[in-house]
Amino acid sequence: MIYYFLEPFRAESALANVLCYLTIRTALAAVTAFGIMVVFGNGFIHWLRDLRVTEDTQKTASRKLAELHREKKDTPTMGGLLVLASIVTSVVLWARLDNSHILIGLFTLVGCGLVGFVDDAIKLCRPGEKGMSGRAKMVLLGWVSLLAATLLYFGVNRLGSEYTTLYLPFMKGFEFEMGLAFIPLMVLVLISSANAVNLTDGLDGLATGCTVMVALAFTALAYIVGRTDFTSYLGVPFIPEAAEGAVLGAAIFGGGLGFLWFNCHPAEVFLGDTGSLSLGAGLGFMAVSVRHEFLLVVAGGVFVAEALSVISQVTSYKTLKKRIFRCAPLHHHFQFGGWAETKVTTRFWIVGSLLALTSLMTLKVR
Repeated sequence: MIYYFLEPFRAESALANVLCYLTIRTALAAVTAFGIMVVFGNGFIHWLRDLRVTEDTQKTASRKLAELHREKKDTPTMGGLLVLASIVTSVVLWARLDNSHILIGLFTLVGCGLVGFVDDAIKLCRPGEKGMSGRAKMVLLGWVSLLAATLLYFGVNRLGSEYTTLYLPFMKGFEFEMGLAFIPLMVLVLISSANAVNLTDGLDGLATGCTVMVALAFTALAYIVGRTDFTSYLGVPFIPEAAEGAVLGAAIFGGGLGFLWFNCHPAEVFLGDTGSLSLGAGLGFMAVSVRHEFLLVVAGGVFVAEALSVISQVTSYKTLKKRIFRCAPLHHHFQFGGWAETKVTTRFWIVGSLLALTSLMTLKVR
């Protein structure tokens, strides 16, 4: 929005010209989202506490897990509402709103956030229940993802085939024009990413810390794919429309970092499904928009490991009546092994940061 006020004065004002640069707007988007979180965070947490929007740590089938997390009882949840508000506000202020990637990205974040909000509301309004059923949640996420994928496909397909071409990391020259297959692929990426972040959100700061690392990596990717000099040097597709997504990625980074201010151990507030589903979908959208879906598996390797641990645990127990892990998701396996919560979180952060750096390194390994 600010861009449109400043753009007419670029020729006369050096300040207006600088503030219109994508790099400056990207940085300001991160600072704005972070600032909103820090300024309004305490008041929002007190408001949630007054409304008794708090976590129920007894809603678990594991007595040991309930015991490990007993001190988290009555900690406010649904902090994702403020995270989402900070991201949307920041993007609206600093992004170009005539860009289809920005509009569809905001729709994806808000849509999946609403699904999480309904899930959180059911948990709070109906004590003893664990929210909406897994099937209902998947259906709602699926509809949001399908609409976002359809809008993106028909919105960008007119711009060139590179927008719907599948590229693989490490494989130079491998390009596959997907056509309408782009839509189910995007749906799969969005749903998988949203649920993976949701499964990771089980320890103080864990999901949030890993999210900001992945968001930072894809912010850099969005900027890279929007420049002909970088794409020519690295041999990656040139997607000018996706460059504006750097503002969205920076806002996710800043909002997540601001939330981590309050979510680090001992957490003063939790994301709730409102936050984890929206942030996960946001990361998935970033990956699709820059045409590097498979790099999300690398950059978000922690999320992938968490999701796979749940899938393998459930499959093993249903088929063989045996558990592979002490407890799933993976972070609880290490907790049950005697690791302190802060140690699990810090070590996962370390792995996550290395994976995010590795994902950027793969751009040159072709």
